[in-house]
Amino acid sequence: MKKILCATDGSHSAQKAVDFAIELAKLAEAELTFIHVVMSTAEEISHTYFWDSNVLGAANDQIQIELHEAMQKAHDRELEPVFCTTVPGHNIAKAIIDYAESNDHDHVVTGSVGRTGVSKVLLGSIAQQVISKAHCPVTVVR
Repeated sequence: MKKILCATDGSHSAQKAVDFAIELAKLAEAELTFIHVVMSTAEEISHTYFWDSNVLGAANDQIQIELHEAMQKAHDRELEPVFCTTVPGHNIAKAIIDYAESNDHDHVVTGSVGRTGVSKVLLGSIAQQVISKAHCPVTVVR
């Protein structure tokens, strides 16, 4: 393992994935990148009736805080190199997979809330989609 990609969205399961990815990267002496998929871009929202730059700005601020906290945890564990990125995408799993593949990541870490039954069928599972379509090994943290 040389390059690990860790998907984060600020959720409880994503924070567990961040902690796990940091430890994995330390053990493997690998580069770590945190990724957050932004489902609605300013360009897309600006063409809607519900455009509100204050709300969009607050959402962007929250994303930056989450990424900063992940970076801080990695730096506290003396992990280097560590990177952060945001990517646009309506299909979160596809955005994660595409970024991992195009940037030569050889391992993906993601969280999972562990939905079962009807909620899994209706809502799908981002982790399951990443597992089934990724070009590299995937670790799911619960």
